[in-house]
Amino acid sequence: MAEDTTKGTDPAAAAPAAARKPALLPTLETPTLTKAELAELLFDRLGLNKRESKDMVEAFFDLVHATLVAGQDVKLSGFGNFNIRRKAPRPGRNPRTGESIPIKARNVVTFHASHKLKGIVQGDTPLEAEFE
Repeated sequence: MAEDTTKGTDPAAAAPAAARKPALLPTLETPTLTKAELAELLFDRLGLNKRESKDMVEAFFDLVHATLVAGQDVKLSGFGNFNIRRKAPRPGRNPRTGESIPIKARNVVTFHASHKLKGIVQGDTPLEAEFE
């Protein structure tokens, strides 16, 4: 007797690959959204060729990276802000030995989501048609 291997699986996963639309949000197989997936979405939705899509994603992240390294904040309207924050030196402790260790001053990147993004994530605000 043949065993049913589709029991408990996602019906969209069982559908033929051609019938499935690419998801904007990560799937269970890939719990994060990657640069490659972003490039694929640009290819599918905007009609750019794959090389242009990949280059556009890389250029965006290079620009964000360079701006943060230069000590400037990055503000993405409707998404959030990446800020550089200076952390002062402070005393620390090795949790294994209890030994006191000084922690040097450093810059850290923080992200603050916009109210619009927070509302969408919490389900308070419906997704706009362009994000579906």
